[in-house]
Amino acid sequence: MRTENLSFIRRYVLEGGIIVYPTDTLYALGASVYNKDAVGKVFEIKRRPFSNPLPVAVSSKEEIEEIAFVNDLAKVIINAFLPGPLTIILKKKNIPDIVTAGLPNVALRIPNNKKAIQLLSRTGPLTATSANIHGMNVPESIEEIEKQLKMEIIAIDDGTLEGKPSTIVDLTKRKPRILREGAISEEKIMDVVEGG
Repeated sequence: MRTENLSFIRRYVLEGGIIVYPTDTLYALGASVYNKDAVGKVFEIKRRPFSNPLPVAVSSKEEIEEIAFVNDLAKVIINAFLPGPLTIILKKKNIPDIVTAGLPNVALRIPNNKKAIQLLSRTGPLTATSANIHGMNVPESIEEIEKQLKMEIIAIDDGTLEGKPSTIVDLTKRKPRILREGAISEEKIMDVVEGG
């Protein structure tokens, strides 16, 4: 079911529902990160091993600071690239272990997508894993997602999304470490770090 009714979606998510929502790169499977049962359902729908942590989307820089410890390096990167197609890994503060696979870090992003920000500002932090079966191609539309997952889903439709995946950078040490180069190049990140 496609809907733009954010009041309905907020209630649905806070009651443990799973949704599909757009980001600036691809569609994501969203569950409230504070609802362990809902997060568990995301792993089941994706057939993703529980040992693989889930990335988290938030609506603001302030929310990042509620969930993770933000060091000086992270502040520079956040101010330069977020909102945008960058996932940053920081030491976690307050987030259930099921989301982070029991690890001390959390992967966070602020998508540069108006519908995503409107949603996240109402629901709070959501899981931001791609809306696909683990290891399979990432569908670009809601129709393709429903076919691959073999289920009907509550979704915010934003047309076809075929963006490059986000770049993932680990900011838990003194120097940034690029874990996956995606929409933002390593060179751009290093330019900001060395200039900042």
